[in-house]
Amino acid sequence: QVQLVESGGGLVQPGGSLRLSCATSRTIFTFYTMGWYRQAPGKQRELVATGTSGGGTNYADSVKGRFTISRDDAKNTVYLQMSSLKPEDTAVYYCSAKMGRNDYWGQGTQVTVSS
Repeated sequence: QVQLVESGGGLVQPGGSLRLSCATSRTIFTFYTMGWYRQAPGKQRELVATGTSGGGTNYADSVKGRFTISRDDAKNTVYLQMSSLKPEDTAVYYCSAKMGRNDYWGQGTQVTVSS
């Protein structure tokens, strides 16, 4: 059974920072593209960032220059460092692991940006 265990969400003021973490198994971490998606109330789930085991990254235009995805091979963990947060970044953030037609999802962690 594939597990993606997320942590790090919470409440932060505009302009603040948060780091999300997602831990998984060695096999998933090595062979799958890891990523972060988010879903705001009343909106569809959208891509935030992805990172491959080869070091390639991809970001949504709305977060470029503010968010950074990174991978820790020793801990089988992917991170999303979020800076200069805006109220429109408020959403449930989901960790994902994708390879071909296989995809797995974490349980989601709430990020709220508000003063």
